[in-house]
Amino acid sequence: MARRLFQLAAAATAPCLLLSALAPVAAATELNLPSYHYGDAMKIECMNRSSETGEHIQLANDEIEWVPFPLCNETQRPLEFHYGVEAELNCTIPMVDDPFFHLLEFYLHADAPLACRLENRPAPHIETVGERPYKPEYVPLVFALAGTLQMSHLHVATHLNVLLHSSPKHHIHPHDSGVLDSGVAYSTSPLGHKVHQAGGSAADESSNVQVISEAVRLIIGDPLPLTFSVRWFPTPRLPKTEGHVEWSGMGNHLGPSTVFYSLVSFIAGAIVAGAYFFGTVLPRRLKGRSLGGATPLGYGIGGGSSGVGNGWGIAPTKRAID
Repeated sequence: MARRLFQLAAAATAPCLLLSALAPVAAATELNLPSYHYGDAMKIECMNRSSETGEHIQLANDEIEWVPFPLCNETQRPLEFHYGVEAELNCTIPMVDDPFFHLLEFYLHADAPLACRLENRPAPHIETVGERPYKPEYVPLVFALAGTLQMSHLHVATHLNVLLHSSPKHHIHPHDSGVLDSGVAYSTSPLGHKVHQAGGSAADESSNVQVISEAVRLIIGDPLPLTFSVRWFPTPRLPKTEGHVEWSGMGNHLGPSTVFYSLVSFIAGAIVAGAYFFGTVLPRRLKGRSLGGATPLGYGIGGGSSGVGNGWGIAPTKRAID
């Protein structure tokens, strides 16, 4: 009976021991994977959808088909973000064709989201023999594109805020590297009343309402000018101090207050260091030390034991007195 209980206990603890043994291996594999460095390009892929139904398109193996974000007229490349870089980006889609116009209707009417994704880390350049090939993991990034539908055109709120979060840093990672954790993008002030015709002049639809934001009046064949305010945060959570959100991401924020406090701190540190040196360090070093003690002028005044100075100069010789 005792032997049977021992066998059952051993069988129950075996999976736990196996998992505990595999945990360091998984952690080591995680640390060996590459990380983004500051400024690395992050390509954006979006779910390919049917312009007739808004449903996503599948490949032959029943996987969702992902396509690059539309080309930007400014760069002649699909839209991409850069790790850790906070910036105002412009991406003008040169021409909205008929299929894309109908997709915009699905996006604005919330019938289908503009669902995109980003790789959480770059692919490794070296593959280890014996290990399974690297399979990228993706972070979803949904663009909540807002606007209104009209009978003959669309109103699109073209300015979007993009918030991207990095995973907490491990102590061995360089300060400018990291892994993407999460992100979100959304149109700002979609209920604004100032409307611009794409490629034309501005026209206010309501002169009695305060202008809040700018939207684009869009028809088939017009360009779609998109602007993105990209902000980064070094942790998955928004930083808070006593309930107040600190909007300081991963970018370089150098303002007048920062310069002022840095200057004041430098001056205060210099005063304290100077007072300590001249008031404590220097008197201690000079206490009991005679003239010439640290110079080659030893024995420079007088001679013998009555002379002043004890340096490493040439000792005086005795002279015969006639």
